[in-house]
Amino acid sequence: MKYRYILVLVIASLFSCKKEVDPNQKMQVVTTTTMITDLVKNIGGDVVDVQGLMGAGVDPHLYKASAGDVTKLSNADIIFYNGLHLEGKLVEVFEKMGSDKVTQVALGEKLDPAGLIGSDYFASNYDPHVWFNIQYFKEFTNEVVSTLSRKLPQHKEQFASNGAVYLKKLDALEAEVKAIIATLPEEKRILVTAHDAFNYFGKSYDFNVVGLQGLSTATEAGVQDVQKLSQFIIDKNVKAIFVESSVPQRTIEALQEAVRAKGHEVIIGGSLYSDALGDAGTIEGTYIGMFTYNVNTIVNSLK
Repeated sequence: MKYRYILVLVIASLFSCKKEVDPNQKMQVVTTTTMITDLVKNIGGDVVDVQGLMGAGVDPHLYKASAGDVTKLSNADIIFYNGLHLEGKLVEVFEKMGSDKVTQVALGEKLDPAGLIGSDYFASNYDPHVWFNIQYFKEFTNEVVSTLSRKLPQHKEQFASNGAVYLKKLDALEAEVKAIIATLPEEKRILVTAHDAFNYFGKSYDFNVVGLQGLSTATEAGVQDVQKLSQFIIDKNVKAIFVESSVPQRTIEALQEAVRAKGHEVIIGGSLYSDALGDAGTIEGTYIGMFTYNVNTIVNSLK
């Protein structure tokens, strides 16, 4: 409680004055999740300085801002974040900043709510894991291009060019994903994971998605949840279940043991990237690489 009070005072002091932009320095951009960091780096190129708050394997549902994060945010010209209450613990920081000090862009909240999946677990009433719909990530791309172009009009042609290249890569990703999934019979498209991060993926590619912890990792799975899901796995003859890079493995291991206790076997098909990308510098450390890796892991394990 004391830490939270001190942090609030730091936030208030840092954002009390209007930020002056130095025209001789690169545009300072701060991002939250690794998916958004990767996207903005692709669009901004060498024109902007992008600092991501969250690294590989970090759970955005539980992430709390450090004093260093607040300093980064206070020095930013633009902040791109997911919104829809994905970064729940950061909301208080964003609210205290004020839009006249720093340009804040909640990318998920720019989407048409008519297409979003409803949720009672988030204050937005929508499932925030929208990046698992590639079409939505294309909309993210267009929004980043538009925002950077408004802030740095002298570089708008470069941003537009970078955006066009990236959109073509997303088109190629969509085609590859569909081709891989087409090799998996529809009756085997049952995806059981640690938490419900893959509903947009399921909706896009006709998977029945079931998460042990629900939409947010802030809620713990109870014994009843484990028992109910273990019976579902047996009834549906699910071959594999999956852990997630940003969620402790013990939840899925407990589910595997519950299935085994009932005289059946289910394998752990691998670790999926859900709320964060892989390590920087790896293929899985990019949005496109992450998506391809996930799809290959899911399909190969469920075949």
